[in-house]
Amino acid sequence: MLSHNKNINNLIVNWLIISLLLVFSIIIIGGLTRLTNSGLSITQWELFTGILPPLSQNKWDSYFSLYKEIPQFKLLYPSMTLDEFKVIFYWEYFHRILARIIGIFFLFPLLYFHFIKKINFKKLIPFYLVLLLIILQGIIGWYMVKSGLIDKTSVSHYRLSLHLLIAVTIISIIFWQILNISSNTSKKFFYSIKKEFSYFLIILLIFLQIIFGAFVSGLDAGKIYQTWPLMGNNYFPDDINIKFFLELINFENHSLVQFYHRNIAYIISLYILSIGISIFLKKDKFLYKAISFLLVILLVQVLLGVLTLITDLNTVIASAHQISSVLLILCALNLYYLRIK
Repeated sequence: MLSHNKNINNLIVNWLIISLLLVFSIIIIGGLTRLTNSGLSITQWELFTGILPPLSQNKWDSYFSLYKEIPQFKLLYPSMTLDEFKVIFYWEYFHRILARIIGIFFLFPLLYFHFIKKINFKKLIPFYLVLLLIILQGIIGWYMVKSGLIDKTSVSHYRLSLHLLIAVTIISIIFWQILNISSNTSKKFFYSIKKEFSYFLIILLIFLQIIFGAFVSGLDAGKIYQTWPLMGNNYFPDDINIKFFLELINFENHSLVQFYHRNIAYIISLYILSIGISIFLKKDKFLYKAISFLLVILLVQVLLGVLTLITDLNTVIASAHQISSVLLILCALNLYYLRIK
């Protein structure tokens, strides 16, 4: 319980639920922005400007002229028209606007809860952590965009993965706090890792998979092999010749990154299935619903991953694949939450 005032607690839960939905929405829009190669359409940070879209022809011409100066336009889309540019512009524009909305929506209620003095400051620390991550996310977002403005046609896949990882961390913290307040408890995420490591490991593996998913997306590595279950005619990609151990951690290699992404998915699937079997054998009935949700979302995630490949990275399917990865981490958090005391 954050406050002895039930109305305050209800207000906080509603605030957190809306915040979670907003973050979930921006992850979807961010994914679509990447899938449509729209992230570099606005070449300036515009921290305090750019709130309104271009309202005159001169302004549109200015934005388009700036875009024409970067490698993405010169090398990939030299024949792009202004009307085509407007499409990718609006994807990035709405992405940035929603980011501003999230920041404002989280900041002002938090200040209100701080100054009404009905909540102990220590209990507000997780919310201040979220606010800090939201601010950091904005900085990382621009740091990511900058990586694609000079000598690349897309953003750095390392920076893209960091950007996505922070977003998933934000939504995870918010979700954990919703569980705590709704259950009138104060479970600490890191307190029971040693005791319930087998359940924590699910979360760790999914986070690792999200990182590699961002690598695949950032490198367009999904375009290298679009067959399943084999990569071409082999289990291991035949265009890779490993001579030294360090070559196994070459995350610039498109085929190797896709290979890792596939195999981490297999490991996660087998591991979660084994956890599910263990739960049902031990008759831990209080976990039945949580593990069932996790298994269903896992199945959907795997199917969407395969379909993303064999449909030549269909935008809708690829976006659904990313969405289901967020649902997967939330289901894993819920299972871990119910497990710990």
